[in-house]
Amino acid sequence: MKNKTVIITGASTGIGKGISKYFIERGSNVVMNSSNKENLERTFKELGSPENAVYLVGDISKQETGQKLVHVALDKFNTIDVLVNNAGIFAPKPFLDVEEKDLDFYWSVNLKGTYFTSQAVIPQMVKQGNGSIINIGTVLVEHAIGGFPATAPITTKGAIHSLTRQLAAEFGKNNIKVNTIAPGIIRSPLQGKMGVEDADSLAGLHLLNRIGEVHEIAEAAYFLATSDFVTGETINVAGGHTVGHSI
Repeated sequence: MKNKTVIITGASTGIGKGISKYFIERGSNVVMNSSNKENLERTFKELGSPENAVYLVGDISKQETGQKLVHVALDKFNTIDVLVNNAGIFAPKPFLDVEEKDLDFYWSVNLKGTYFTSQAVIPQMVKQGNGSIINIGTVLVEHAIGGFPATAPITTKGAIHSLTRQLAAEFGKNNIKVNTIAPGIIRSPLQGKMGVEDADSLAGLHLLNRIGEVHEIAEAAYFLATSDFVTGETINVAGGHTVGHSI
């Protein structure tokens, strides 16, 4: 991936920040995106304001943001080799309490953001005859938890899982690989935002009896970015979360 160009959305904190760091350290050219200007600028500085990275503030639910990301990537680095659709929102809310505005919010950021950004980069990947799109889903699409009601965000993540397969089918002939990473519980600021004060208390949801770390998702993203014969797959990086239970 040295000198390859990678666009990463939701890059200012958590998993997106970890993926950005991982690729930057390995010599990739990285375009970092977030809707939060303050967080994005702070993260860029924390990473040492690297010469092989730039950042763009923008809401990925807006089509123009994807187009701006393409423009920045091509203007600065000349190619678009990988897109990591990491940006998203997630919070629990009982099904009967979900309002239309909640659904609109999740569909706009999670699904439309992934959809529009992919739509923006694929023409360049087709032109190049190569590319990789990595979507971030969740194991909860295939492994529901009764005590964690989150139908609104999980439905949008399920749509992303389906979008992955359809894009892989449509653009396989163009040598564009499209895959999903479905994380288990990962140590990140997201847990606190959802009201989980002690993320390690959820270790028992995984057969390995621990929660995941951000760098483990970054490793999976790097593998998919470099793989030439994996497409249309959902890779669970979840410590056995979907396989079984410890009792």
